[in-house]
Order: sequence, then structure tokens, then C-alpha cells
Amino acid sequence: MNLDAALELLARAPETPLDVAEIALRLARDEYPKIDVEAHLGELNAMAHEAKRYIRGNLAARVKGLCRYLFHDMGFRGNVKEYYDPRNSYFNQVLERRTGIPITLSALTMAVGQRAGLDIQGVGLPGHFIAKGVEGDERILIDSFHGGRILSDTDCENLVRQVTGVAFEVSPVALEAIPTGLMVQRMLGNLKALYLKMEDFPRGARIMERMRQLSPRDAVLRRDLGVALVQIGQPGKAIDHLRFYLDQAPEAEDYAVIDRLLKGAAGKLAQWN
Repeated sequence: MNLDAALELLARAPETPLDVAEIALRLARDEYPKIDVEAHLGELNAMAHEAKRYIRGNLAARVKGLCRYLFHDMGFRGNVKEYYDPRNSYFNQVLERRTGIPITLSALTMAVGQRAGLDIQGVGLPGHFIAKGVEGDERILIDSFHGGRILSDTDCENLVRQVTGVAFEVSPVALEAIPTGLMVQRMLGNLKALYLKMEDFPRGARIMERMRQLSPRDAVLRRDLGVALVQIGQPGKAIDHLRFYLDQAPEAEDYAVIDRLLKGAAGKLAQWN
């Protein structure tokens, strides 16, 4: 898989059924350049082969068997104590450390389950990501972060309320499978938020460059990327992003702030030239 080509394809058609695990591993190379992607994919294939021994009976039994294998026998678990550790968002680290956050553990469930013959899809609830096993009109909801527990609709509503503090009502639309492109964007969005909170602007800018491949006309993303580039001393690269935001959001509350930042970046560039 060529990562740049895959991201460009997902930007045009987010629902393209690409392998989320492989995309996540290739994205992780930006931080861990020595990753052996093929070896990790081989590991997932081997896990799926082992998981097949647990997958018997109706859909509910097969999903429970998959979860028993991943979260009991293999020991994958949600990283409750260090939830905001960036390693939880890098798929190679999830495989190596056996821990992660809801979206990366759901990606693991999807990757192993699909390779074992199950239809496992991702569901992006507000504030929490889950997976679901599907067969015909039947669906089984899976909370991979909490040991692969099976969720009812009420469980989902309570879970979202606990995480976000906002009331949430389950509907067929809310439980629809998230397109591949949007899932990858959400994975990257977690890293963006972490790095900006840490004021790690070089890594934040790198993540946002990847996000821009998926969503090139996202004005807020372009603004944030421009701000990060200014922070790391690259005003020339920031100018187009800041100008794009101002052109797209002329009535934004932060228009004056970003306009000053743009003029400052242009001034620095003029001094250098």
C-alpha cells in the first residue's frame, strides 16, 4: 500500500474499504520509522488464525469468542492509567504494549475479526469509539476499551453520558459504521489534540499535514496547521494556510487574531528574503 495514494483515495471516497490496520501502521512510521509493517500485518494474520478456534455458533457467540481471545487470552486492555499517552494512538505500540484507547483497540478488533471471517465495523459514538459485529440485520456492539464487553443500546447511552456529560439517545444513524476515511481522520485527530495540548508543535504540525491529505479544505485544520508552523519557525509554510482560513471564515471570532498572525508571518518572511 502506498500511504499517500491511500489517503488521497480516502479524501475522495471516505467509504473505500481499505485496511485500517495497515493504514494505521504506515502512519505510525512517521513517528517510528523503523516499523516493520509487514511483520505486524503477519502478526495480525496469525492472531486471526488463532482466533478462529474461538469463533463458533451464532453471531453473539462468535463475537464473544473473538473478544475472549483478544482481551483475555492475549491480554489487550484499555490504558486507563495513562489514557493520554500518545503511544496509545500508534497502532504498532498498541500491538507491542497490548494497550490503547477506544479507537485503536476497536481497530484491533476490526483487523483480527475481519481476518478471521467476521464482519466487524467501527462505530464513532460521541467521546467513545466502539466496534460492532454484523450479520444480516443483527448487530452486536463491542466496547473494546473495557475488555470487549458487549453493549446494549442503553449501555451506549450511559457510556456517552459518562464520557461527555451530555445526554445521548441511540438511533440507527448513531450506530452506523463509520467510513474508513473518517475513522483514520479521528485517529489522527486524537494525536493532534494531544500534541497541541503538550505544545509539541513539530509533531502536531506533522499530524495535521497527514490530516490535510484526508481533508484538504478543512478551514479550521488549515488554521491550526498554520499556527503550529509559525510556532516552529516556518512562517513561509504557514502563510497559505492562514490566508485560506481567513478567506473561508471572514466572520470568525478569531479573524483579527489570525490576521495579525498572518501579517507577522509575512513580515518575517520578507525580512529573510
